[in-house]
Amino acid sequence: MARPVRATDAGGDGRLGIRRAGWAPLALLIVNQLLAGVGVASGIAVGGLLAEKLTGTVALAGLAQTCSVLGAGLVAIPLARLATRAGRHWALAAGYCLALVGTLLILAAAATGSIVVLFLGLGAFGAATAAGLQSRFAATEVAAKGFEARSMSIVLWATTLGSVAGPNLAQAGSDLGADFGMEPLAGPFLFSGVAFALSSLSAAVLLRTPPAGQLAGEAAHVESIGVLPALRLAIRSPIAVFAIVAIVCSQTVMVGVMVITPVHMHDHGLSLALIGVVLSVHIFGMYGASPVMGWLADRLGPGRVILLGVVVLGAAVGLGASLAPDDMIGIPLALGLLGLGWSAGMIGGSALLTRSVEQRVRVPLQGATDAAMNLGAAASAALSGVVLGWGGFAAVNALAALVLIPILVTGVRARRGMSASIGVGPAAR
Repeated sequence: MARPVRATDAGGDGRLGIRRAGWAPLALLIVNQLLAGVGVASGIAVGGLLAEKLTGTVALAGLAQTCSVLGAGLVAIPLARLATRAGRHWALAAGYCLALVGTLLILAAAATGSIVVLFLGLGAFGAATAAGLQSRFAATEVAAKGFEARSMSIVLWATTLGSVAGPNLAQAGSDLGADFGMEPLAGPFLFSGVAFALSSLSAAVLLRTPPAGQLAGEAAHVESIGVLPALRLAIRSPIAVFAIVAIVCSQTVMVGVMVITPVHMHDHGLSLALIGVVLSVHIFGMYGASPVMGWLADRLGPGRVILLGVVVLGAAVGLGASLAPDDMIGIPLALGLLGLGWSAGMIGGSALLTRSVEQRVRVPLQGATDAAMNLGAAASAALSGVVLGWGGFAAVNALAALVLIPILVTGVRARRGMSASIGVGPAAR
């Protein structure tokens, strides 16, 4: 790749902080995110409902979504290793291909009524989430120093169109499945399969990136280290710990509330169409404002954006705990705020993590963080069904609020280091 373009370079490329040779990879990442957004969101809208119908219990509906999140966590580190050896494009293609296999298994489970096959399929389906999240780090690799968060946010923003469209295809997919003689709740996964196939092909055939361990613009390679050594080095840095905790806890809070909301609404008689609207608002909150979050992270510092995320997530779960299940003004607002808070925590945390560690630690630590993030979210999704059955939707939100505390604790420890270095905008560095 060409050398990084600095903000002081002449021309439009310098102003946007994108490498001159990086426009094509960035554009392809955007297309991949759009397609993958359709695939993931179509499945999320009905995955828990399909599991509830096949198993007959609400608790197992939450467990089904856990399989998807757990699958994302299990493949995060292998995908990071593949990116280091062969390039991000092969890691993305592999992730979306595995998700396609998972989609086919889910369709088979719906046809046969096999719970085991359904859970296996949902686990493989989660690979699409892992690949999509890895795209945000791929975006930083085509960005100039100081513009990483903005480049990341552009790619995340591209997910908005696909992800907002996905849940609204739930009813159309259900009707299509019924026309084909399938279980109607399996129908939306037909859209997921097509989206993942296109994402995998475009990444493998069109996208080209160097191995993530290679220094941009140089022939030399950074000697990457293993995941455990990378974690040991990161633990010594309060800033890196703050970044990791922000990513993990933001994802855990968001997933725990999001995955059980369709089940909560469906159990109170609300239609798939209304559930799709709520999830669309939520996903728009996740990705629609991401360019703003990226700009704030680059200008004000990622630490401040993380703390903004804590405030917004706190407001979201506080509002969610007080709402009636048929409140079609309050529930979309709470889920929209939940997505917006996630956006701040994820972009702020990811930008802070990228800036706070050296190159040889970066890729394995990114993979380990994504794994921890999805494992934490998997535990949250598993508990959410149990908590919903025990204490209702208010209890789910109250439990999510407790997960925000570690972000504040590690943020206090990291405050001095961020004030002295990377917690401010690029103009101050």
